[in-house]
Amino acid sequence: MSTLQFLGATGTVTGSKYLLEASGEQLMIDCGLFQGAKELRLRNWDPFPFPPEQLDAVVLTHAHLDHVGYLPALVRAGFRGPVHCTPNTAALQPSRLKPGSTRAITHRATTSMAQRTATLWTT
Repeated sequence: MSTLQFLGATGTVTGSKYLLEASGEQLMIDCGLFQGAKELRLRNWDPFPFPPEQLDAVVLTHAHLDHVGYLPALVRAGFRGPVHCTPNTAALQPSRLKPGSTRAITHRATTSMAQRTATLWTT
């Protein structure tokens, strides 16, 4: 059975985070900052509702901070898996979002543009 939890961007358009669980794997889709009013920004200090070290991977939909800005907090909390995104999204990530300059940015491409992905970092 698959489940999808909405962890952000509910009741607001900021802080995009989704947890997909399927076939024994946990995948986070986006890991965004809450932005805007103080009551929203305060949500950035809430603990994760799951153990980050148990995540298998993160997939980013695009480079806006409300979709990627919480990645450093996820890593600080114990996440050590890969972060996948398109090559253009990887190129737009500020170095402050990459958890260490020693982590490689690699690109994998197939002949189909729709299947192009990049790994922003691996641990």
